[in-house]
Amino acid sequence: MSIGLVGAAYVAAAILFILSLGGLSGQESAKRAVWYGIAGMALAVLATVFGPDVDNLWVVILMVAVGSVLGAMVAQRVQMTEMPQLVAALHSFVGLAAVLIGFNGHLEMGRVAALTPEAREGLTGFAAVLAHKTPVEVNIFLVELFLGVFIGAVTFTGSIVAFGKLAGRMDGKATKLPGGHMLNLGAAVFSLLMLVLYVSTGWFIWLFLMTLAALFIGYHLVMGIGGADMPVVVSMLNSYSGWAAAAIGFTLSNDLLIVTGALVGSSGAILSYIMCRAMNRSFVSVILGGFGATTGPAMEITGEQVAIDSDGVAALLDDAQSVVIIPGYGMAVAQAQQSVSELTKRLRAQGKTVRFAIHPVAGRLPGHMNVLLAEAKVPYDIVMEMDEINEDFPHTDVAIVIGSNDIVNPAAQEDPNSPIAGMPVLEVWKAKHVIVSKRGQGTGYSGIENPLFFKENTRMFYGDAKKSLDELLPKLVA
Repeated sequence: MSIGLVGAAYVAAAILFILSLGGLSGQESAKRAVWYGIAGMALAVLATVFGPDVDNLWVVILMVAVGSVLGAMVAQRVQMTEMPQLVAALHSFVGLAAVLIGFNGHLEMGRVAALTPEAREGLTGFAAVLAHKTPVEVNIFLVELFLGVFIGAVTFTGSIVAFGKLAGRMDGKATKLPGGHMLNLGAAVFSLLMLVLYVSTGWFIWLFLMTLAALFIGYHLVMGIGGADMPVVVSMLNSYSGWAAAAIGFTLSNDLLIVTGALVGSSGAILSYIMCRAMNRSFVSVILGGFGATTGPAMEITGEQVAIDSDGVAALLDDAQSVVIIPGYGMAVAQAQQSVSELTKRLRAQGKTVRFAIHPVAGRLPGHMNVLLAEAKVPYDIVMEMDEINEDFPHTDVAIVIGSNDIVNPAAQEDPNSPIAGMPVLEVWKAKHVIVSKRGQGTGYSGIENPLFFKENTRMFYGDAKKSLDELLPKLVA
């Protein structure tokens, strides 16, 4: 494949990636957008593998085949509830790839520098690019390589820690070593010093020492962030992986890698910002692990949790005309989305108005609830965002909360000392009746007590969400 054809393929792939991102903004176009992304990536891989100056083609094809088989196996085995930790794990691969490519770039630069001028004239591909760089261009190359390795190393260990917390293999609480943020600051200053030394001397030792510092920063940074902020962390790591790819794209003089990395990096950063706004948090406070900091004692909660059985829930729903369902991570854990979909069908068949309210940070991954509902064939037009439906709760007969805690917690508005004070929430307590489907009386993933469960118009529908709903369905009036 000629260099011109490769360039054309890269442009086409970049356009497909942009179309994919644009299509993901709506549920109706998301499926088509995914196919755009798949086509763009397939085109990019083929153009790269069969492009000019690719050596050991059989090794590359073998590795692509092995990776494809492993990817298919993982995709078949991973449940939707495990998708957040899978995304975090995949981000770690991008970070590690950036580190290894950076190391390889350094070694290749050393090999080219050792050649005679005559030998350099016979080089092709990446080596030829390095051979014809001016001293200023070499310094720029070293900075690009250094940044790619730094961001990649931070992404690698940060993603591994995020995976561990989301998978329950590590404590979800914020944990810092003695010295806290000063350790991270010290490692960052040390890395900056290594950059100066590396550009000045070109010695690998400085690049290696910076990599160790960056690996520590990624580990300690994410360890210091609580589990409630993990959705933002996953989005943040997505952004980091994009910038790492873009930096390595400059190192390899690969235009598509630069464009793709910039798309991923910028979209991840924008998504992180949107999620922080949804929690009334600053991005800096999330990164510094400030979740849970309070200035005084939490507001005292009065009352008691009143349980309700499936017969009671059926009676409330029979009398209701408007119903809003609020899904959360508990629905995903119980894999109750199909039961929720069936409940929706039966209520709508009775002429009732049924809608879904989705909080921007519901679940443990942006769009987690939307994907689950789409998988269960819930109509797109009744799935509403928080800003679209919050004003309707005072006119709602029954609000059904399925496995949610913080996103429906009135303490965010009523208690200035609550860890989530000021966070925009779904105001379900304003509905005439509230039914909360919950396993037990625990405080949920973030450990914050919810006054909603103690309000007079709230009834607790205890038990596994799927089993509870399956018990409820036959009791609804046909």
